[in-house]
Amino acid sequence: MAEHLKTGWPQQVVRQQEVIDTVSRILREVEHEGEPAIRRWSAQLDGWEPPTFVVPAERIKAAAETVDDELAKQLEFARSQVERFAGAQRDTLQDLELETLPGVVLGHRHVPVAKVGSYSPGGRYPLIASSIMTVTVPKVAGVDTVVAVAPPRDGQGIYGPQLYTMNLAGADVIVCLGGVQAFAAMAFGIEDVPPVDLVVGAGNAYVAEAKRQLFGTVGIDLLAGPTEVAVIADETADPRLVAADLLGQAEHGFNSPALLVTTSRDFGTAVIAEVERWLAGDWPTVEVAGAAWRDHGTVVVCESREEAVQVSDAYAPEHLEIQTSDDDWYAANLRNYGSLFIGPEATVAFSDKSIGTDHVLPTGRAARYTGGLWVGKFLKTVTYQRLTPGGARIVAPSTAAIADAELMHGHALTARLRQ
Repeated sequence: MAEHLKTGWPQQVVRQQEVIDTVSRILREVEHEGEPAIRRWSAQLDGWEPPTFVVPAERIKAAAETVDDELAKQLEFARSQVERFAGAQRDTLQDLELETLPGVVLGHRHVPVAKVGSYSPGGRYPLIASSIMTVTVPKVAGVDTVVAVAPPRDGQGIYGPQLYTMNLAGADVIVCLGGVQAFAAMAFGIEDVPPVDLVVGAGNAYVAEAKRQLFGTVGIDLLAGPTEVAVIADETADPRLVAADLLGQAEHGFNSPALLVTTSRDFGTAVIAEVERWLAGDWPTVEVAGAAWRDHGTVVVCESREEAVQVSDAYAPEHLEIQTSDDDWYAANLRNYGSLFIGPEATVAFSDKSIGTDHVLPTGRAARYTGGLWVGKFLKTVTYQRLTPGGARIVAPSTAAIADAELMHGHALTARLRQ
């Protein structure tokens, strides 16, 4: 039976009533009043009330001056990797047409969403890579208009490298707004920017709640909570490396859970010691990562690899690393995760920033029933039917009989008119 050397992973995400009420008020006011409400809330929450929230071309051009040549080169590398992988994914999605009966043709097409809103968080960290993930991928899918949105930073508008990256990734319009009011602007429209059809991007609890309440008015990607990381490792792994990978994701926030699942008690103890050694030494974000590990770090010792898989699948973590003597076995048997990192060289940070897979992933055990953001999220798979008179005569009897049994006699009539 599994033994917990340390426990802290939250059992469930609690929606706070204050967050729910605040978000509801902002969205309601924006829906009824439009831009004046957006302007009022932006001034109140971010101290940001510019003449226009849409970022002008000259400001976008000036942002390039904030990015040195080396960073520009690496940003282009990351963008190209995301574009390449998304393009390969898109190529696997083929249209279909099939004659299922004589004179009955069925098919489907993959049609891009027309307008997408992409939000890149600011806050403690201006997440430049989020712009690459949530702007490049919809453009690869064929989305006509991507409205990229990010919050102001230090009263100076969008952080320069972030603004540069939004433009590099292919944004059609860039808007400087933060938090709930940003999602309200995307959903209901602002200035000359029309409402979008789908909003994507991560953020804090207020952003997650805004997406929850806006779902239906617009489509959403995921209801993402705090970033999660889990590692399955055995005695063949490097405890110092595993400890670093746990803390590397824990630096996202004070409430970011980190989980180690191991088949070796000695290894679990060693990793705990290495985490403490990192935190007592030169870990660069010790204040945040240390608090996250203290409150939300978990270490579970399992009796077998089968139990390790069961434990991991029950947590259904956002990011899951495997560092064992039999990584392929684990990869073949694990079911619930947002993205899988196989072997000691595959750290989560690579996917977070530049390797090519999308970093918008399910949290809060949502990996039990969904994957993360990918090019297919920006495509609608729509079906169609085409019939000859002979094909209609084949299908009509069953349709009429079922409709009559359901007491839907109008349906039955429309079928029999074609017999």
